[in-house]
Amino acid sequence: MSGDNDLIKLYSSRILALAADMPALERLEAPDATVKKRAPLCGSTVTVDLTVADGRVTGYGQEVKACALGQAAASIVGANIVGCTPDEVRTARDALKAMLKSDGPTPPAPFDGLEVLRPARDYKNRHASILLTLDASVEALDMIAAASSCA
Repeated sequence: MSGDNDLIKLYSSRILALAADMPALERLEAPDATVKKRAPLCGSTVTVDLTVADGRVTGYGQEVKACALGQAAASIVGANIVGCTPDEVRTARDALKAMLKSDGPTPPAPFDGLEVLRPARDYKNRHASILLTLDASVEALDMIAAASSCA
């Protein structure tokens, strides 16, 4: 029964509030890249639309069908990604992965709100859902970079 109590604690009121108030839920009309990612273990999906200009994210839209943990991560990313450089987004994704997998440091600002998800490190089956939004964002940024280098 203590496992159930730990799982209930994982879904803190802060995580549930973030999940309930996700920003950037409008898909972009003309994104520079769109990426849909799925977490195979739980079936969560995220679709991310991005635009980039002058080396910074200028537009972001998302469609999120995930557990509260994945939704909380998407909420934090959606609230903070516009204005970031691709390197900042990549650093946030790598830091979040390290925080979950090896108790690494909290992702740097402006993504430091992801600290709220630190208790999920003990629930490996939730990691993929939490990482979906940043994984999709990094993939979209890589697609945009590849397209601009070919132009």
